[in-house]
Amino acid sequence: MTAMVKAEGVHKSFGPTHVLKGVDLEVAPREVFCVVGPSGSGKSTFLRCINHLEKINAGRLYVDGHLVGYRQHGNKLHELKDKEVAAQRRDIGMVFQRFNLFPHMTALENVMEAPVQVKRESKATARERAMRLLDRVGLADKAGGYPTQLSGGQQQRVAIARALAMEPKLMLFDEPTSALDPELVGEVLDVMRDLAESGMTMLVVTHEMGFAREVGDALVFMDDGAVVESGHPRDVLTNPQHQRTKTFLSKVL
Repeated sequence: MTAMVKAEGVHKSFGPTHVLKGVDLEVAPREVFCVVGPSGSGKSTFLRCINHLEKINAGRLYVDGHLVGYRQHGNKLHELKDKEVAAQRRDIGMVFQRFNLFPHMTALENVMEAPVQVKRESKATARERAMRLLDRVGLADKAGGYPTQLSGGQQQRVAIARALAMEPKLMLFDEPTSALDPELVGEVLDVMRDLAESGMTMLVVTHEMGFAREVGDALVFMDDGAVVESGHPRDVLTNPQHQRTKTFLSKVL
């Protein structure tokens, strides 16, 4: 079976700062793969590399067997054109810390926008799917609401519906609950749980250890740009092998 995400020796630098130092990992189809670690460990940067929002400096990244952002001829890599990168991104949904909704559009219009603009879908088809997705995230009654009229949790659920509207085969979540008030975190995690149960492949950068333990199939602990420890979430969280993992978990659990 082809891995949904495969990273081989991925390096990324911003100027003199070496952010990713040879990351290797594999995410199987239908797997919920959690990434934890301290701030500044490279987790979010790695996620952004997967859909080529950041270009890697060395290594290879594959999504569903296809090289991300490049085409290989012999030993040489040739960067894809913007149009080709955009086509790859269609299959990858991304949910950010900040909800990034269009403020001048209703929840329904936010969810409809990409299928209409990118896939050239009819408005009727896009509207029907958008309503179905808003219902799925528990917000059918807020379809006509603008982002400023929604709570943070509701905005994040609209953002998830918007990512799902493109019918991606992979969903990336970059600390999707970190900007939320504590009482709103649960409603977003519930939607993510439902997604996991439906078989969506998910790569989740998170501080929610309970979610990782309950819902995750695999977990890596990253520190200083490298994978320090990996395994089943329950094993890593209850019996970490590496001293750095133990120190980190002692502060967050």
